[in-house]
Amino acid sequence: MKESYDFSQGQRGKFYHPDAQFELPIYLESDIIAFLQNIADAKGSDIQTIANDWIRKNIALIETAQ
Repeated sequence: MKESYDFSQGQRGKFYHPDAQFELPIYLESDIIAFLQNIADAKGSDIQTIANDWIRKNIALIETAQ
């Protein structure tokens, strides 16, 4: 590293985007992946769609119980 850096020409907030969305990686254990893959294959879908549907259904169930 240098002793010092010159930030006099820097621009505050140059790369800030308030509407930016981030895709968070979710790591599933191998037995869960295998289970979801079997269901996705049977339905002609993909794991992401199956997992999102299940999570949405769980959210709805939790919201109705509150």
